Formats: sequence, structure tokens, C-alpha cells
Amino acid sequence: MRTATLHRTTAETDVNLSLHLDGGATAIRTGLAFFDHMLMQLAKHGGFGLEVQAKGDLPVDSHHLVEDVGLCLGEALRSALGDRAGIIRFAHAYAPLDEALARVVVDLSGRPWCEFHAELPPIVLGDGFQTEMVREFFVALAMRGGLALHADLLRGVNTHHKVEALFKALALALRQATRTGGSDVPSTKGTLSA
Repeated sequence: MRTATLHRTTAETDVNLSLHLDGGATAIRTGLAFFDHMLMQLAKHGGFGLEVQAKGDLPVDSHHLVEDVGLCLGEALRSALGDRAGIIRFAHAYAPLDEALARVVVDLSGRPWCEFHAELPPIVLGDGFQTEMVREFFVALAMRGGLALHADLLRGVNTHHKVEALFKALALALRQATRTGGSDVPSTKGTLSA
């Protein structure tokens, strides 16, 4: 079973997260309904089982909570992948949502990097999700998960559509890259570690 469960607690947040790369239950509650919706997209289209129970200092803003969930998801991904033997490793995906189109390319190399290129207006979606946090989530996931992640918003008008297209493209790319296609570590070095 390629799974990981972890608990992260700080003075600002308390996050419990379980990830099952090959499917399973999904239950997400962060206190931010829009963020919950995006994490549901990630789980559904990524083919993952994902359970997240998180609390944060939302009266301050959404930054600490969203970033810490990204850190936890990245750490869980790193742990669930183990030595990464047999994974496909590289993947790319496009996801449209009406007029919006996003592309995400990933390499589960063990080396963290994030290139995030999306023009999002600095607004609040739903009940407190700041659009600036989309980038912070992607960066936290990549840095803690040990993957090179390139996210590009190619077009769009509606901000909800733009953000959701990015999360769906991420989900589809991770779904492909985490799947198994053999038993060897997919690297000429013989290892995929940071």
C-alpha cells in the first residue's frame, strides 16, 4: 500500500492528513469551503484517497492553513512514493474549465522546484481563500514533496475557473506520474532522492 498519514501542529495550524495514492476514501474539512473544493478536485481527478482535517488561524488570513496543508500533502506524497521504484515519474496534463485552460508538468525526481505562472487577481474566493495562496500551495507541495512542478495558466477570464483548472491539471499530472509501470527506479543514477 502506497500510503502515508501524518499530523502537523504549530502555533498557527493543526493538520491531520492521510494520502492513499491508489485510491480510497476522501473526506476534507479545512474551514475554507473553496479550498476544500479544490482539494476534492485534486483527490478525485488524481485518483487518490485523501483525508484532511485541518484548523488554522483563519481570522488572520488563509496563508498559514493553506501553506501548511500543502507542506503536509507534499510530505505525504514523498513518504507514500517510498524509493519511487516503478513509478512513471514524468507527466503533463492540460485541464480546461470552460474558458480557462491550465497546464501542469511534473517530474517526481526527488529534487524540489516550482515554476508557477498564472495571473490571478488578488481577491478572496468563497469564505476567505485568497488567490495568492494558489501559488503558495503549489510551491509548498513541490518543495516538501520533492518534485519539479511547472504550472501555467494559459488563458481564462473567471477566477474560479482559472484556479480550478490549475488544480485539475495538477491532479491529472500527478495521477499519471505516480502510477507504476515497472519495478526499476526511473533514473540513470539508480536513485530518485533529494
